[in-house]
Amino acid sequence: MHTFEKLFIGGKWVAPATSNVIEVISPHTEEVIGRVPEASNADVDAAVAAARNVFDNGDWPHMAPAERIAVVQKFAEIYAAHIPDMAALITEEMGAPIWFSNLAQSPAPWMQLNSFLQIANAYEWEETRTGMLGEQVIVRREPVGVVGVISPWNVPQFTIMSKLAPALITGCALVIKPAPETPLDSFLMAEMLEEAGVPEGVVSFVPGGRELGEYIVRHPGIDKISFTGSTAAGRKIGAICGEQLKRFSLELGGKSAAIICDDVDLGAIMEELKFASLMNTGQACIAQTRILASRARYGEVVDAVGSMVGGLTVGDPGDANNYLGPLVAKRQQERVEKYIALGQEEGARVVVGGNGRPSGLDKGWYVQPTVFADVSNDMRIAQEEIFGPVLAVIPYEDEEDAIRIANDSEYGLAGSVWTNDAAKGLDIARRVRTGTIAVNRYLMDFFAPFGGYKASGLGREFGREGLEEYMESKTMIPPF
Repeated sequence: MHTFEKLFIGGKWVAPATSNVIEVISPHTEEVIGRVPEASNADVDAAVAAARNVFDNGDWPHMAPAERIAVVQKFAEIYAAHIPDMAALITEEMGAPIWFSNLAQSPAPWMQLNSFLQIANAYEWEETRTGMLGEQVIVRREPVGVVGVISPWNVPQFTIMSKLAPALITGCALVIKPAPETPLDSFLMAEMLEEAGVPEGVVSFVPGGRELGEYIVRHPGIDKISFTGSTAAGRKIGAICGEQLKRFSLELGGKSAAIICDDVDLGAIMEELKFASLMNTGQACIAQTRILASRARYGEVVDAVGSMVGGLTVGDPGDANNYLGPLVAKRQQERVEKYIALGQEEGARVVVGGNGRPSGLDKGWYVQPTVFADVSNDMRIAQEEIFGPVLAVIPYEDEEDAIRIANDSEYGLAGSVWTNDAAKGLDIARRVRTGTIAVNRYLMDFFAPFGGYKASGLGREFGREGLEEYMESKTMIPPF
């Protein structure tokens, strides 16, 4: 049992303002595995006050970047020593298969940290430009201020670190709200930040639900909101921030397409396609859940994808032999089951899976991994983000039609092209309106920007662009 009785507010462990508790339930056993205090509005007020004090009156935002980089470097070294612990904890609290946790839930955040450190070490914090009258103009980068972070449950450390690392390096202070399903990993992170010597006031963690999130978004003491989550929530956050002229960045949903070209060897790509479409049991905004296949090879692709998914092991996420685990909560299990039923009502054909529990699993929030064929792109299972192990194989007439179908979505977050011709793959990639697209795999690069087109978000994470999301630009014009 993981039990915490205090909150990490402004770099200190303090008693919460109320006695409310969040119980963390294992998606595999359906049993309580941890308890943490539930933060209240008063706790957020205390966190914002601490952040404002250190930002408005402290040394943190005025340090030389190298001084802050040294603190973050220490944090990275401490984090590296806890990667296995963090992976195991996230598997326990949200049900991520341990193979995925060991790959992405904790090593990837550490890789983000190191990428941002390398970018920051080479970054030009002040630059001199020649102005319109021939004078020298100084363009300076300064921290945006106090940042409110709202993170989701599916990759909790990954999403927190994508905001925490650049915000710390640039000199911001942060008030972070972890999802109530997955607060435990943030408490472990808090212990590491404390050990690294991050100054008091700079970071707070306030776990809670949607109401607390809205309180953070509306808080007048917060200068910027950084949110990862659903598009519906992102629209509301954007509207509130727009009213206040508050800075914000949004990393939202996706319904990404994997375009399979006729020249590809299906057997050679299935391992990579499996990861791209079903990572984290399909609970990933970047999952390639629309599989686009030409009519000429449609039957082959359906059979290949069906065989791949039908052969996957589902079960205890702590067992490295299981590729898929449970969904995070009962409501998520019910949501995915409704979409599986809806697909059949819409006329799609179940190739493998369908509703009902996977064989041998009488508890836990499991669903059967499911592949639909005979799907048209206007069906809801092709247009709406399901966030589970459900794939739709959609036919196209030619490559122009494939690009049209890929772009026929309100989302534009990720994508992939599968072909033996790299040049053709990149040409198709250029024409798909999505934030990240890869050929014969799916991968993020932490030195390059990540984010969405259309309803998949605003702003970018990672790379130089991700660092600059937490800065303001100031122009200084010296005298002649």
